Amino acid sequence: MAQQSKEPCKKEACDIQACLSKNNFLPHKALCRRVIELLQSCCEKCEYKSTHCGSVSDLLKQKPK
Repeated sequence: MAQQSKEPCKKEACDIQACLSKNNFLPHKALCRRVIELLQSCCEKCEYKSTHCGSVSDLLKQKPK
């Protein structure tokens, strides 16, 4: 049986979910800025071809550059 390739950015997306859950889902408070930046970097590297990038594209757009 062939091994499936790991989905790009899954870890980063899970880290954001954990951070948001821990902080009452308030992304605008900048409590999760670092994990959002890590996901953004991962998504840029894989040219947003990961399913994990599409589900948080609005969140990434809210983050000031």
